[in-house]
Amino acid sequence: MTAITHWIHRLSPQTLAGRRTLVGYIFISPFILGFLLWFLLPAVTALWLAVNDWNLIRPPRFVGADNFLKMGTDRLFWQSLKVTTVFSIISVPVGLVLSFLLALLMNTKVRGIAFFRTVYYLPSIVPAVASAVLWAWILNTEFGLLNVLLQALGLPKVPWLQDPEWALPALILMSLWGLGGSMIIYLAGLQGIPETYYEAARIDGAGRWAQLRHITIPLMSPIIFFNLIMGIIGSFQIFTAGYLVTNGGPQNATLFYVLYLYRNGFEYLDMGYAAALAWILFFIILALTLFVFKYVGRMVHYEISP
Repeated sequence: MTAITHWIHRLSPQTLAGRRTLVGYIFISPFILGFLLWFLLPAVTALWLAVNDWNLIRPPRFVGADNFLKMGTDRLFWQSLKVTTVFSIISVPVGLVLSFLLALLMNTKVRGIAFFRTVYYLPSIVPAVASAVLWAWILNTEFGLLNVLLQALGLPKVPWLQDPEWALPALILMSLWGLGGSMIIYLAGLQGIPETYYEAARIDGAGRWAQLRHITIPLMSPIIFFNLIMGIIGSFQIFTAGYLVTNGGPQNATLFYVLYLYRNGFEYLDMGYAAALAWILFFIILALTLFVFKYVGRMVHYEISP
């Protein structure tokens, strides 16, 4: 570090402000380099591919907006958009509520709570492929754990992954496996709320429900809002479950948008159409994010009124 500082002093401008500016650029250079290489360059390349017809073998052929117009008559495009939208509408709010309730439970001061926090968080760090293999076994119709439990309760077996009516709900259930990540974020927020607020509320006669409604939820609203945004973005990018557990079936009931994009690019070798799909996904997520910021962001409290 001393050698670097000495080198900076030798090469930088003579003024203190100049040296500070140079040091600042050096510190942010990894981000700038990463942004240029891993975001801007792929985005520009995808935009160029989206207006070309390219199958990785022949040279690209300019087709203008044909790849975008093709989506209007593509039945699988609309099916994948429908499946992903339904998945998002159900999994995001359910995940938000359950992870928040779980964080409230894990915020209690009981003996051994650290063990339970670890147990609930562990699934979120299991690799996605390992989770998919595990859930493929849990949801197996013949010998899966879920059907064994249903039979123990006297209920019939459910063809989770073979019936188009059950396949998407099964993957929504599977998505709740990773609630631990959101739970930890909520838990950090809950532990940051000063205890004096609750003491004052109790002195005023407020019960647990009133404390939750008027103290906890308003103070947690920035974190709830953050998890909502991340949940929407993540739900529209779901891929692993649909690819490894059901491969988009049965009857395209779990054909997620990114899975369809992947198939066009790497199975059908239609890179131009895949790039166009990627750009449409970008605009969908951007529009949803802006919508949430405009209408849900108003309900976020960043400080308590005196």
